[in-house]
Amino acid sequence: MNIIITGASRGIGKAIAEKFASEGNTLLLCARNEKQLQETATAIKSSFPKTTIHTKAVDMRVKDQVLEFGKWCAGFGVTDILVNNAGQFVPGSVYNEEDGILEQMIETNLYSAYHLSRAVLPGMIKKKSGHIFNICSIASLHAYENGGSYSISKFAMLGFSKNLREELKPHGVKVTAVLPGAVYTDAWSSSGVKAARIMESADVAAMVYAASQLSAQACVEEIVMRPQLGDL
Repeated sequence: MNIIITGASRGIGKAIAEKFASEGNTLLLCARNEKQLQETATAIKSSFPKTTIHTKAVDMRVKDQVLEFGKWCAGFGVTDILVNNAGQFVPGSVYNEEDGILEQMIETNLYSAYHLSRAVLPGMIKKKSGHIFNICSIASLHAYENGGSYSISKFAMLGFSKNLREELKPHGVKVTAVLPGAVYTDAWSSSGVKAARIMESADVAAMVYAASQLSAQACVEEIVMRPQLGDL
């Protein structure tokens, strides 16, 4: 299968790439940092030599780059699975965050998924199959302190997912919104919170993979995950 994963150089995106690589799929990976992306691809290929990996450096905030990435992916055939994982978190509150943060969060966390989905959907619809995973957040469900524009963008991402799900039902294309709570990634490494307190990236990857393996008649619409002890 051809699987597109954005923001694939680290964290949840990397874990999802590793999971699908373990089954020998063709991965089309992107991230902003080309060096880090190449290092990730090399490591995955080393662990799973039967997988095929293609990489491209893309700033998912820039529409033209997203559309170019979509065309590049089309060169490898119809997309079977798209994981819209690219995202960014900037803490703050609506009343005191820097001007422009809302636009930055919306461009990174919502528009990237919107434009890339539109780029690959014609092939999926024609084939009457495919699966789109949108990595949302627990912040998509309720506001929290210091969430600011990030939380706004993740609420919007969930709305996008719900809308897309309804639109694509008759076309045989599945849509799953993934709403993880705290996951131990680079963002948490300097927080002082112990890794054992929050989830692992591999936990999210396992759930995404499981949802992708169901029959054509079944669709997991939402995956809500929290640390065993609850949100922080």
